[in-house]
Amino acid sequence: MADQYAHSGDDKRPTWMPALRWEEPPEGPVLVLLDQTRLPAEEVELVCTDAPALVEAIRSLAVRGAPLLGIAGAYGVALAAVRGYDVDDAAAALESARPTAVNLAVGVRRAHSAYRAVVDGGGDPRQAAGAALAAARQLHREDAEASARMAEHGLALLDELLPGGGHRILTHCNTGSLVSGGEGTAFAVALAAHRAGRLRRLWVDETRPLLQGARLTAYEAARSGMAYTLLTDNAAGSLFAAGEVDAVLIGADRIAADGSVANKVGSYPLAVLARYHHVPFIVVAPVTTVDPSTPDGASIEVEQRPGHEVTEINAPQVPVAGAEAGGGIPVAPLGTTAYNPAFDVTPPELVTAVVTEEGVVSPVTTEALAALCARSRQVTNS
Repeated sequence: MADQYAHSGDDKRPTWMPALRWEEPPEGPVLVLLDQTRLPAEEVELVCTDAPALVEAIRSLAVRGAPLLGIAGAYGVALAAVRGYDVDDAAAALESARPTAVNLAVGVRRAHSAYRAVVDGGGDPRQAAGAALAAARQLHREDAEASARMAEHGLALLDELLPGGGHRILTHCNTGSLVSGGEGTAFAVALAAHRAGRLRRLWVDETRPLLQGARLTAYEAARSGMAYTLLTDNAAGSLFAAGEVDAVLIGADRIAADGSVANKVGSYPLAVLARYHHVPFIVVAPVTTVDPSTPDGASIEVEQRPGHEVTEINAPQVPVAGAEAGGGIPVAPLGTTAYNPAFDVTPPELVTAVVTEEGVVSPVTTEALAALCARSRQVTNS
């Protein structure tokens, strides 16, 4: 069950709402999400009291972004455990809520494994719920730390590839604090460049079909005081041709064992443009986004979104006369079918580098990614 409530500008809350937090009011624990479908028109929080509500929030993109989905999934398992619901069922539903983002499954399994370890060891449900919540909180902390290290490694790579500063960075979709326990992935690198005085311009793709660049990345860039310009996705080519892009920074929802990168649809054409114009194409993602069990790009399941996201325009919180409740303004003839994949896959040979919290992989190869994952496991187990 979920409830929504908006906060006016006169309350005493901080001006920045975290994308996700765990709270324990008298009526019972809840997971509170910043509803990203309502941005930038208004900052509204969605309160989830059970796993089905969180599943719906994930599917509707109220909560989104690979690292944050992992955190949300872990908290969802803890929420089911603390409130006495069937934890195994909750974990299965959460893990299947969105198929492409591997972090969601990683987070769910981590909290679920912590829960099962206590139950299978003879512990009581309360102890098991505490273990699941501790695992979720630990993942949340680790992601914040990983974000800071990715920003550090990414900025160092930019300075190595583009000495002298004045970086003009093109980014796609949304990769800031709205998708992370910290300041994000690719956006965190651009933000670090901004703070260091080395960002000249952030080019923000609007990112069709859900405009997550226009609605969310521009929102974060404005809040951070960054010099940014919004552009339509199909205007990127003219920017490259004019020599106005020094580097492309994107995030990832899944990186296959061979280095193929699944990210928001439109990323692959940017990689092709970047290669033609000799511009670095850099992927920034935590090690948890690398999935050794997915051998290559062809093995990545690409989520298909509803066709109405393409055939209609739906502005958040803008009522439309004569439109159905929750519907948008039609921009295509009635009955038009739409091809609307949420992601595309970029082959490793088009990726200049993958930046993670454990370091930079370049060139991007199966062997280099396997070594990175092995180092990460050693650090985690030490």
